[in-house]
Amino acid sequence: MTDEVTPGGEMPEHEVLSLRDYAEKAYLDYSMYVILDRALPHIGDGLKPVQRRIVYAMSELGLKAGAKYKKSARTVGDVIGKFHPHGDSAAYEAMVLMAQPFSYRYPLVDGQGNWGSADEPKSFAAMRYTESRLMPYAQVLLEELGQGTVDWGPNFDGTMDEPLVLPARLPNLLLNGGTGIAVGMATDIPPHNIREVASACIHLLEDSKAELPALMEHIQGPDFATAAPIITPREDIAQLYETGRGMVRQRAAWQMEDGEIVITSVPWQVSGSRILEQIAEQMNAKKLPMVTDLRDESDHENPTRLVIVPRSNRVDTEALMMHLFASTDLEKGHRVNLNMIGIDGRPAVKNLRTVLTEWIKFRLITVRRRLQHRLDRIDHRLHLLDGLLIAFLNLDEVIRIIREDDEPKKVLMKKFDLSETQADYILDTRLRQLARLEEMKIRGEHDELSVEKAEIEAILASAKRLKTLVCKEIQAAAEEYGDERRSPIEQATGEARSFSEEDLLVNEPVTVVMSQKGWIRAAKGHDVDAAGLSYKSGDGLRVAVPGRSNQPVNIIDSTGRCYSLPSHTLPSARGQGEPVTGRLNAPSGVEFMAMVMGDPDQRVLMASDAGYGFICTVGDMHANKKAGKALLSLPAGARVLPPSLVNNLEDSWLVAVSTEGRMVVFPVTELPELARGKGNKIIGIPSARVKSRDEYVAAIVTLPANAALLVHSGKRFMKLTFAELQPFHCERGRRGAKLPRGFQRVDALTVEHSGNAAEETDNNQQ
Repeated sequence: MTDEVTPGGEMPEHEVLSLRDYAEKAYLDYSMYVILDRALPHIGDGLKPVQRRIVYAMSELGLKAGAKYKKSARTVGDVIGKFHPHGDSAAYEAMVLMAQPFSYRYPLVDGQGNWGSADEPKSFAAMRYTESRLMPYAQVLLEELGQGTVDWGPNFDGTMDEPLVLPARLPNLLLNGGTGIAVGMATDIPPHNIREVASACIHLLEDSKAELPALMEHIQGPDFATAAPIITPREDIAQLYETGRGMVRQRAAWQMEDGEIVITSVPWQVSGSRILEQIAEQMNAKKLPMVTDLRDESDHENPTRLVIVPRSNRVDTEALMMHLFASTDLEKGHRVNLNMIGIDGRPAVKNLRTVLTEWIKFRLITVRRRLQHRLDRIDHRLHLLDGLLIAFLNLDEVIRIIREDDEPKKVLMKKFDLSETQADYILDTRLRQLARLEEMKIRGEHDELSVEKAEIEAILASAKRLKTLVCKEIQAAAEEYGDERRSPIEQATGEARSFSEEDLLVNEPVTVVMSQKGWIRAAKGHDVDAAGLSYKSGDGLRVAVPGRSNQPVNIIDSTGRCYSLPSHTLPSARGQGEPVTGRLNAPSGVEFMAMVMGDPDQRVLMASDAGYGFICTVGDMHANKKAGKALLSLPAGARVLPPSLVNNLEDSWLVAVSTEGRMVVFPVTELPELARGKGNKIIGIPSARVKSRDEYVAAIVTLPANAALLVHSGKRFMKLTFAELQPFHCERGRRGAKLPRGFQRVDALTVEHSGNAAEETDNNQQ
């Protein structure tokens, strides 16, 4: 829109622009400014504009390594006054970041005073209190600045020029990395080791077709400013370098000292004090009962030394550390997004090979420009020396012309065929430079420059020689500024996993007791006289099951559904318990038949008295909902049999007997392993007889091969060794053989181990 008056005195028509078009153009302009001039680093020197301007301003102030420190406020004033028209706090914070050795892998600023700490990076003093100068490593960026190597542009007000990029001798973008958030894009570049990156660059210069696997023989992965190991698998790092995006995980280093856990290094950009706060919060919330104390013993000699004191030497320290890795910043993932401004001036996400290839191209251009600049200087100097040597050869005539002619410059140019530059140089020469000794110096300088010119021309004429020169310079810089890798790359010793509620419970023996009317309680220990406990009038023991306090109790009802309750939440057996229906959403009228406890991988025989069954695990029985889960499907007229634990699947036999006195014996392995269902036929009983309850399974038991079977009928019992059971061996699902007369009405089957007392039919029930 314009308000200028036309020559006729009339106001011109206003330019009409829709709000949408104006907002779109304004936002696009702002976005491009943020992307190109604020947030993303350049692939050439690895710096954002504010960082580049700080380094350049400090070099212009003479604050190179070895110089006297100057107040940081002086530097910030020059930066925002000459090059970066933004707030002083933003410029100072960028300067602080480049001075913190725990933030930058290779700091560019050498700070004196309070520049923050690893625990509190933002705790640095104000710029009026701190002093600074450049680190020696900054010479990698600045050494060739005045040698015609890079382009220059006007500053924000056009009063002076500033470099558009610094002539880095090493790929600083990878060495120090960088983070930034622009409009619609962000960058997260991790730091790397100088020696590894330099070695990869040299390899790529020598073999331009080298692919990523060859480059990764030199670059093992990122190298952060802390010694915490990197646990990301090598194949994931390779994928990260292939795509330019990914995640790198770091895990704190720790060791055991006198029964205490000592953390000696934490991940990059993680505060040790914050980690202690996170652990203390868990202790206060009763989520770390195995930890009794925390100490921070960090000092000047041990920058990171965090001590965790376990409750006893029985604590599984490996499991404890895996929990802390999962629940605190002791393990941290660093996002990687290799987004940068390329040598074409456009932002893009690049893979590792592209980054190195483009930087090498930038470096070759930079060195070529440096050599050409030097060659131009040499040619200019040789041109002057040639004119001066002509003057020496004709010294008397030159002196005469200068003394006698009114315009000696024109006469000299005409008589000796000199250029204007040569003539001016001769006329500006002092009398004392006309001595014989000076002539010898000039001839010596001329010879030296001629040799140097020939060498430079040979390098510029040969791509191979140029690459060789760049390789030598990269190698020299790596030897001068390189160091050993700080972040070792290791294979993770375990998967970080937070403790579950059960893991945090005290693991002690308990016995869960359920009454006939469905009242449930838990008693400590396994030597509990469940039948002798106090029950309500008209009630008594139905089932008692042993287990551990950190295991859930799985309850099976008369319909074959299974419910789970945490055993540590059950009321004490000192009282009469509480109705289990208050804890579960079971259908009305169901009866709770049995209970099972054990490790999740413990196998269990589930069967119905219709003669069907299968093998499952305790973990399969676990139900997360109050309404339970369907476990055992019952045929018409069938009922649930008590579950039986199977301790040795390969060496166990199944014994089943029907109410008709028929018994089958076959390997348990013939039954399928299912998570739920009806199962397969165990003993051949017609379904009609089961439905009418004329015949069904009276008892079922799993029998180890080295045990004896006791068949109970009334007050009598019959003992059968494994060999004596041979007549009853048959295929699964057969009718079986008849038991001897007098034992065809079986009340129970028990197992007698060698030297041990007999077990009940359900060897999980007591």
